[in-house]
Amino acid sequence: MNWRKFIVVVALGLSSTFTYAQSNLLNAKTPDQIGKKTDAELVAENDMPLPYGYVMDRDILMGKRVWEIIDLDERVNFPLYYPVEKNLGPDRKPLYDVLKKAIRDSLITEVYDDSYFTTKKTLKDIEQSLFAIDTTDGGREQMNEDYDAYLAGEKKIDEQYIIKTEIEADLVKSYKVVGYWYFDKRQGELKYRMLGICPVVPDVQIYKDNPDTDEMVELFWVYFPAAREVLHKAKAFNNRNSAMPFSFDHLLNARRFNGVIYIEENVYADRQIKEYMKENAQMQLLESERVKEKIRDFEQDMWNY
Repeated sequence: MNWRKFIVVVALGLSSTFTYAQSNLLNAKTPDQIGKKTDAELVAENDMPLPYGYVMDRDILMGKRVWEIIDLDERVNFPLYYPVEKNLGPDRKPLYDVLKKAIRDSLITEVYDDSYFTTKKTLKDIEQSLFAIDTTDGGREQMNEDYDAYLAGEKKIDEQYIIKTEIEADLVKSYKVVGYWYFDKRQGELKYRMLGICPVVPDVQIYKDNPDTDEMVELFWVYFPAAREVLHKAKAFNNRNSAMPFSFDHLLNARRFNGVIYIEENVYADRQIKEYMKENAQMQLLESERVKEKIRDFEQDMWNY
C-alpha cells in the first residue's frame, strides 16, 4: 500500500472539518483575521450536523428512556465545562455559555421546564433563575428618603448600593440528559438518541447569601434535536489535537462523556433510583450500572450461536 497517498487522502477528507477559532491561524497577517473565512470558503464548507435517519416505530424492537447526570468534576467531562474564562476568544466557550447565548438570541427556542417537554420556559423565566438583585442598607436608606418617588420610578438607587449576583459557567456543577436507547431490528443493533439536556446550577436566591450552598436546581431543559445546528457550530476543545476540535453536537451524540443513570423509565411514575435505594450511595451506583448493563445485554441476547 502506498502510505503517502493514503495519508494525503485522509488529510483531504478531514480538512473540511477544521472549523475552529484557530482557522486561518497560519495565514493571518493581523490578529483580527484569525478565525475568519472568506465567503467562498464558507459556501464550499457547507458544514451541517449529520442528520438523523428516519426510524419507523415498528422497527423498534425494544426502547427504554433513561435520565443521566454528567458530573463536571470528572476529567472526561471537562470539555463540557471549560473554559470558564471570558478572554479566550469568541469561539472558546463552555457548553453553558453556548446554550445561554443561543436562547437569548432566539436561535434555540425549544426550551422547557421539565424533561418531558410539556411546559415551555420563557426567556424571562430563565433570567429570573440566573440573576438575584439585593440592596444594601445604604440603598434602603436612600430608598426610604422618598419612598413614593421610588415607587413611581422618579428616583433610583445608586448602583454602588445594588449587589447583582449572576449564575456564570463556573457555577455549573453538572448536566442532566435524557435519552432513548432502542434496538433497531432492521439494522440489528442497539442505538442511542439524545432527547434533552439541562444545566444544573445553584439556586441563585440561596447562593447570593450562601456561596457554599448545595441546593441545586434544573435551570432549563433544551430539546436536543432542535439545538443540534447551534451545537454543531460551537466547538469543544480537543486535548489531543487543537486543530481538529469536536463540536458539542458530535461530543454528545457520540457519548464522549461519562454519565450515571438516576432514572429509568418505569411503571412507578418514573421514580428515581435514590427513592428505592435510600441513604446508600454505593448501592445507587450499583443499581445505575445494573440498569445500564440490562440495556446493553438486550443487544447481546439477540444473537445466538
